[in-house]
Amino acid sequence: MKEIGEKLKETRESMEITIEEAAADLKLQPSQIENIEEGNKDAFKDIYFLKMFIKNYSKYLGLNDEKMIEDFNDYLFDFTSKISLADIKAAEKEQKKKEKKLKTVKISSPYTVEKKQQYNIPRLLIIGGIIIGLIIAIYVIVLMFIKKDDEPTNTIVQNKGVVTHEFA
Repeated sequence: MKEIGEKLKETRESMEITIEEAAADLKLQPSQIENIEEGNKDAFKDIYFLKMFIKNYSKYLGLNDEKMIEDFNDYLFDFTSKISLADIKAAEKEQKKKEKKLKTVKISSPYTVEKKQQYNIPRLLIIGGIIIGLIIAIYVIVLMFIKKDDEPTNTIVQNKGVVTHEFA
């Protein structure tokens, strides 16, 4: 990484461009340019962004950006291949701990919040309502049958040739 940074710095200085000018043109902070030129990869949160900064900085200086990215990829391969298996396992354990902590913390967002049920009626109330409804329905049906038996019946009685209606 140092070699990449030194090449970028030498090219920038040979073109008589200040760090501030390069940072302004690339829309970066001057400290980011300095860290790239010093080979300080730890100053960047994400290797992907560092890679994109190197690519853009190389293009800006008129260097072969593909060659610079290839050199950067070689550096990354060399760097990551030197990590011991114990360090990798320790990093995995640390990552699992972080994931476990994240699972216990509920993060809500207006885009991911589950919609809550608007009416939170207890089951007992629902069951009671159904039972009362059935009782009322049975009561109405029973009343209908009782009414039918109590209705007046039209009977025609003939007394001495006079037709009269008798209602019960």
